[in-house]
Formats: sequence, C-alpha cells, structure tokens
Amino acid sequence: MLAVAVLAAGKGTRMKSALPKVLQPLAGATLVERVLASARNLSPDRKLLIVGHQAERVEEQLSQLDGLEFVLQQPQNGTGHAVQQLLPALKDFNGELLVLNGDVPLLRAETIDQLVNTHRSSGADVTLLTARLDDPTGYGRVFADASGRVSGIIEHRDCSTEQQANNLTNAGIYCFNWTTLAAMLPKLSTDNDQGELYLTDTVAMLDTAMHVEVADPDEVNGINNRKQLAQCEAVLQERLREYWMNEGVTFTDPSSCTLSEHCSFGTDVVIEPQTHLRGRCTIGAGCRIGPGSLLENTTLGNQVSVLMSVVRDTQVGDDVAVGPYSHLRPGSDIGDNCRIGNFVEVKKSRLNSGSKVNHLSYIGDAQLGSGVNVGAGTITANYDGVNKHQTILGDGSKTGANSVLVAPVTIGSNVTIGAGSTITKNVPDNSLALGRAKQLIKENWS
Repeated sequence: MLAVAVLAAGKGTRMKSALPKVLQPLAGATLVERVLASARNLSPDRKLLIVGHQAERVEEQLSQLDGLEFVLQQPQNGTGHAVQQLLPALKDFNGELLVLNGDVPLLRAETIDQLVNTHRSSGADVTLLTARLDDPTGYGRVFADASGRVSGIIEHRDCSTEQQANNLTNAGIYCFNWTTLAAMLPKLSTDNDQGELYLTDTVAMLDTAMHVEVADPDEVNGINNRKQLAQCEAVLQERLREYWMNEGVTFTDPSSCTLSEHCSFGTDVVIEPQTHLRGRCTIGAGCRIGPGSLLENTTLGNQVSVLMSVVRDTQVGDDVAVGPYSHLRPGSDIGDNCRIGNFVEVKKSRLNSGSKVNHLSYIGDAQLGSGVNVGAGTITANYDGVNKHQTILGDGSKTGANSVLVAPVTIGSNVTIGAGSTITKNVPDNSLALGRAKQLIKENWS
C-alpha cells in the first residue's frame, strides 16, 4: 500500500501574494495539483495534503480533487512536525509513505515511479531523491556509496571544505516505510538553529537509507518567489512545446508562445509567434493559429485559421477563418465554412454552415442559419437595459451595411435587409425589409 503526503502548510511570504503559495498557478494548474500529478502513475491508496496557512481556502479550492484528505498543521514548526501530524490519520496504515513538497511542481511521474520502485526493491527504510547541482551552496550534501546507500546528510554550514566539494544534494523528496518512520517521529528534536523539527533528521535515525539521483536537476526546483515561479513556468513551457513539436506541431517562434498541458493538437498544425493557448483547447488537423492570438477552453475543427484574434469558450467547425482582430466570446458556436472577419465580436451565438460576418459587426445572443451574410456594421441590439434577448436570422438571409436588429426579433429565410435599417419587428421569408428615415436634401444650405 502507498500513501502520498504533500507538505502544503507554509505561508510563502516571499511570494508577496494574498494567494497561498501552493495555489499559485503554473501553466494552467496550481502548484499543488502539479505535485499530486507526479504520483498519478502509482495510484496511491491514500492522498493527504498537510495544510496550515489559509487552510480553509486551500481546502475549498482543492475539494473537488478525488480522494484528497486534509491534515491540519498548526502551528507550522518544520517538516518533521508536519509529518508528525499524520500519526493519527495513518494510525492503522501499513505501507510506504511518499513525502512530496507542495512547492516543487516540476517532478516527472517517471522520476517518482523510479524513486518508489527503487525503495521497494532495495528493502531500505527510506529512499530519498537527490540532485547534482552546479552550485550546491546552501543545500544539504548527501554522502553515499556506489550502490546508492546513504551514509549521511550534512547541512552546508556544517560541511568541511572538502565536503562542500560534493555537489550531490538532498531534494527533500522521500519514500519511507511508514511503520518504521512512525516509530521515529516522536524522537525528533528541535535542537537546531531554527528550533524546528526536521524530517531530514529521520534519515540518520533509520537503519538503511538509499538515494535515487534525478537525471534532470530542474525537476527539483522549488518555488519561493515570483522569479522562481517564472523560471519554473519557462521550464514547463519548454517541455510542452518540445513534446508537441515531436508530435508534429510547428512552432515558428517557440519561445514567444505558451500552452496549457490540457491542450491537444492534430497533425500539421502551425502555431505562429505570440500565440497563447490556455485551459482545455483541442485543435484539429491543419489549423493555423496566430500570429498574436489567444485561445482559451476552445475547440477548433480541421483547417481553421485564427489570425490576431481572441477566442474563449467557443466551438469552431471545419474550414473556418477567424480574424484579424475578431473576438469570439463564451458560448459561441461557429459552423463549418464560416467566416468571421475584421473587428467582429460574437457572443453566445450559433452560426450555421457557410455564414459570414466579415466586418465591424456585433452578433450577440443570436442564431444564424446557413449561408447568412452579415453586412458591415450590423449590430444585434440584444440588451434592453434589464434583460438579454435573442435574434434569429433564417437560412440565406443577408443584412445591409449599418443595420440594427433590435431583439427579440426573428428574420425569416432568404430575407434582404436594406442598408442602414433598424429592424424592430419580425420579417417573413423571402422579404425585403427597410427601416430607414427618408433622405432629406436642402440645396444651397451653406
């Protein structure tokens, strides 16, 4: 059996944020969600989050995570004290305990798998994750033999000059035999500079300790401030772009683009510079996005182009062109072969196949049939100051330039609306609708 405990009680003072550190976002997920995801392959029997600072807020935001248990550490008196709080919760547990840090979000699942599997095969009491750093200043040094057996961990300030030359450092990630650890936890002492209980001290108290060296030291990067958050974001973005380029996606300027890990792409997709995809985005084959576009929680069909535009919470069919300078707002549904052009805004509207809104228009709370042509400057006036109302345009209808459709209103099929018209009443099929003031000319006015 395996239990996973994530240390998530700290204040994160150096973040200078009202948001708890473990809830800070990183490529579309919180830090602690990313930490928990690193153990997903192991299918742990128990998942425990040790909370403290703003515990209620952390619990509220993460309450939707399946099977997550919350354990309160109050006050926060070190990592050893945090794990001591598990003694009641794991009183009858008999298995391994994997201890992760809530502010170390770049660990790969494969690394955690290796740590736990090594622990199980070695029969050690504890197996810790280590990393070789180019500059190990400030980190505890791990001393081990060629087989991986650890003889000791010495804090940087206590190392001799010779010992400081060792760049193998403790990453603070552990897999313990819980029963053995539980017997040692009450013996921890606060006899140190900080007056805290350190989980590291248990390594020396246990009979057998092994280590696993991480292949990529970036995986154990912790986050204590905004600079480190940005550095981890850069690492994660590079991983995501590299993965998708290996899957056949073209990034013409990779470093200028950002992704969410919840994005997926079909074949032969091209991502132009300064393009950003957030949330859950599904991009079909042959799409071209950007330059200068933002997509969020959006699905694009095949052969779609989105040029210099913003698309949020929208469904887009096949062979659709969007932009430049378009804004598709939440609830929009764009059918196949549609065109959304320059300075067009669409909100909570359905456009059926082959409809076009090419210039300077607002389509809100509307249903457009197939083959509708919306003339430049057409507005659906959907708001009466209190409520929103719907506009319906039938198949094959077209609006002249600078038309206003005052909702609620239904325009039938194959209707032509004259330029400059304000339409306030329903229009039957196959009609011409005009609603403009008579033109008045007074000669020699000047």
